[in-house]
Amino acid sequence: MMIKMGFAKEWVDLIMKCITSVAYAVNINGHRGRVFQPSRGLRSVKQSGLVKGARVSRRGPEISHLLFADDCMMFGEATEQRARNMKEILKEYESFSGQCVNFNKSTIFCSSNTSAVAKELVTDLLGVRNSSNPEKYLGLPNVVGRRKKEAFQTILDKISLRIDSWSTRFLSQ
Repeated sequence: MMIKMGFAKEWVDLIMKCITSVAYAVNINGHRGRVFQPSRGLRSVKQSGLVKGARVSRRGPEISHLLFADDCMMFGEATEQRARNMKEILKEYESFSGQCVNFNKSTIFCSSNTSAVAKELVTDLLGVRNSSNPEKYLGLPNVVGRRKKEAFQTILDKISLRIDSWSTRFLSQ
C-alpha cells in the first residue's frame, strides 16, 4: 500500500521492521541496559495463537490490536474461545496495570459475515454492547470501505467552512 502511495521500498521496509518486531532497553541511572525482547503481553499472546487478528488486505500484516493514549482497539474472530481468551487478556491487563476496563463504554463491531448467534454469544461473554455502526474515533470513521469520498465528506465540508470564514474575515480587513 505504501509503495503504491509513492514511498520508497527502503522506507517501507524500515516501517515494517518497526511494526513487526520489538525490543527494549532500559536506562538506569543514565546507563543503558541490555536489549531484550518482551516475552509477555499482546504480541506473545498473538504468537501463541490465543488471539487471531485481522488483515487489512490479503498480503498485509495481521493486526490484533491498536493502542493510542488510553484507548485500545482489539481485533479477532467472533468465536466463543477467542472471546474467552480476550476476556482473560483484559482481566490480566486490569490486574497488572491497576486500571479498569470500562465495559460500559466498550463496543464490539462484527463483520457482515458473522452470524447473529455468534455476535450475541461474543457480546454476552465480553459484557459489551454490539454496534452495527462502527462509529467514529477521534472524529474519523473507523471503517471507510470503498466509498472513501463519502466517508470523509463531512470532514472536507468542515474544513471548507473554516477556510471560507478565514478568507471572508481577512478580505474584509
